[in-house]
Amino acid sequence: MKIQVKTMLILLTAFLTIILLFSGFVYLSVSNYSYEDFYKLLEIRAVTAAKVELDQDEGAAQAGIKDLRNEFFEKLPQEQDRFFRISPGESFAEEAKTIGIPVSFFNNVLSDGKAEFSKNGMFYKAIRYKSKQGEYVVVASAQNYFELHHSAYLRRTLVFAIIAAFLFSALIALYFAKFVFRPLRKITDSVKEISSENLHLRLDQTKSNDELAELTRTFNNMLDRIETSFETQNNFVSNASHELRTPLTAIIGEADVTLSKVRKTEEYIETITVILDEAEKLDRKTKALLFLAQTGFNGKSQKFDKVRIDQLLWDVKETIEKINPRSNIHIDMSLLPENPSKLKVKGNEQLLHLALSNIISNACKYSDYKVVHVSIGASDQNVFVIIKDQGIGIPDSELKYIYDPFFRASNTLKYEGYGIGLPLTRNIIRLHQGEIIVSSIMQQGTTVQINLPVGQYEL
Repeated sequence: MKIQVKTMLILLTAFLTIILLFSGFVYLSVSNYSYEDFYKLLEIRAVTAAKVELDQDEGAAQAGIKDLRNEFFEKLPQEQDRFFRISPGESFAEEAKTIGIPVSFFNNVLSDGKAEFSKNGMFYKAIRYKSKQGEYVVVASAQNYFELHHSAYLRRTLVFAIIAAFLFSALIALYFAKFVFRPLRKITDSVKEISSENLHLRLDQTKSNDELAELTRTFNNMLDRIETSFETQNNFVSNASHELRTPLTAIIGEADVTLSKVRKTEEYIETITVILDEAEKLDRKTKALLFLAQTGFNGKSQKFDKVRIDQLLWDVKETIEKINPRSNIHIDMSLLPENPSKLKVKGNEQLLHLALSNIISNACKYSDYKVVHVSIGASDQNVFVIIKDQGIGIPDSELKYIYDPFFRASNTLKYEGYGIGLPLTRNIIRLHQGEIIVSSIMQQGTTVQINLPVGQYEL
């Protein structure tokens, strides 16, 4: 059974239970009140009958009471008044048997002054009345007209109300279940469209902070990791084969040509030098490929700790300038936040150092070592680093391929590189739940913005 159906049934059951409980409470309350009210009515009639029948010598007064009784007292179904004189030592067993009520009814009247009894829809109310002729037990009895008419009407009304409320509740439960699960169905439909052929698709995210928005963000983050792993895994073998074949072909070709005849010592030395150079290229490419694969496959194995990004940037600058003294890097700290804790992220310092080094060293290389501006700032949620160069830029039509391993833009032929740095950097940034944004204009330069979530560390 689907959760939507279960939810609807649970809501409907809850509504129906509440309706039945309230209906039962209303019915019992009204019934009890009507019984009490009917007994009071019988008591008034017993007193009135006693005054009319037993106080005979008050003349005009009794006549007035009798007239009022006949004029305003509606005749009750099977209404009857009975008068029993109280004699010392006499029981009312015979009278009780005649009427069909227990003798305890009379005993209660004698002891308490009043008594009530009901049987088969007949209600009896007795009072102890002292007249000038002596003391009497006056019993007024009648069928409860509420039982005959009002109670039945109340039951019909409640049954109709329960049925109407049940139908109305069913409609509410159905609408509520559909309304609540509509975003889930939308997520499910969107997920069904995502396959290995279109892993770039993502679920639509909202700005709310409810559970569904969190589920969407979590799923999109999972897709990021899967896409990274899938792309790396999917391209690893083909790219590795292609890239490793070039130096191997050079090595084999150089060896074949050299061995085709006997050569001078200088020629052997030159050949071995070429082979060594190609072998070193092969070694560097192999290490880069393995590192790229590791960052794509096994991000959870990396050790994360708090990293202060501004300090890391100075380390990166020092490293790059040490490797290539022509590098000209300007770090702009004017956007630093007042609270230094906003510059701390949860991450792996070595990986982040590698990612920033790749971007900044590329900026230096492809701008022919003109000044590269690096800015750092922070908001409450993210630390952002912006690297802006004045280099050759990237053609618009090739921007979508910049994260493909071994892809190199068409205007980079005179620059040395393997096309692994940017996809490797993207993998590292994704491992840190961050974001990398690249924009570029041909012959004007490239701007790379890296956003990393603040680690919420205190000083």
